[in-house]
Amino acid sequence: MRIPVILLLALFTFVACQSDKTADKAAEKVNAPKPTTMAKDKYTLTPFSTSPQFKDAKIDAMTYKGGTFNFDISGDYELGTQTTDAPTKMCANSGKGQHIHLIVDKSPYAAKYVASFDHEVADGTHNILAFLSRSYHESIKSSGASMAVKAEVAKGSITSSEPITTPTLFYSRPKGTYVGKLNTDKVMLDFFLANVTLGSGYTVKANINGEDHSIDKWQPYYIQGMPIGENTITLTLMKDGVAVNNALNPVSRTFTLKADPAE
Repeated sequence: MRIPVILLLALFTFVACQSDKTADKAAEKVNAPKPTTMAKDKYTLTPFSTSPQFKDAKIDAMTYKGGTFNFDISGDYELGTQTTDAPTKMCANSGKGQHIHLIVDKSPYAAKYVASFDHEVADGTHNILAFLSRSYHESIKSSGASMAVKAEVAKGSITSSEPITTPTLFYSRPKGTYVGKLNTDKVMLDFFLANVTLGSGYTVKANINGEDHSIDKWQPYYIQGMPIGENTITLTLMKDGVAVNNALNPVSRTFTLKADPAE
């Protein structure tokens, strides 16, 4: 039986098209972009466990004269004592107890365990923050437990001052050197805010060794995953994704984690 020429041509065309489609699909499979997996963050930030609140703790007055700071402190807070839950925090704790964190401009804080102490502040205009701290260096964030002023200093005395009224972030922890597994596995990140509430466009960007984390709640955090050796954190107060424009923003600190040779 003879097959019509037209039918043979149609059959040939169909087979050729199917072969082309099969080849195209094979090529697509080879050239298709491979699925990508998002790289996991090296570092994790976990909210700090709940701490004693000291709601009545208050700095009633701060003066600086003749190179000496004097603080009047009241309420349910005592300098030099251990915060009751310090043994459960699993992070660096001061054996000297509760203390004042004194921060001048972008400098690392000075820990002060008494209400009157000598401290050198250069002549000029400075942003000065003092807040009450737990023994493991977590700031007390309740109203009244801090004082933030813009001050004129001359010859070891504040000659004039006014409250800081602009949204401002101060860096607190981590700083210095941490030694041993207990102190280096979980490192507390804590900062202090004045005249700003996170949310409504405000966030804090924490850059940890080049890795960015966005923070939208004012509380301390445990940082995990940082390597032994030098680490650097930069904190930036952000508004609608843009860094807030003030002299203290951003602020960076380099600190060191060390293994304990005895461990």
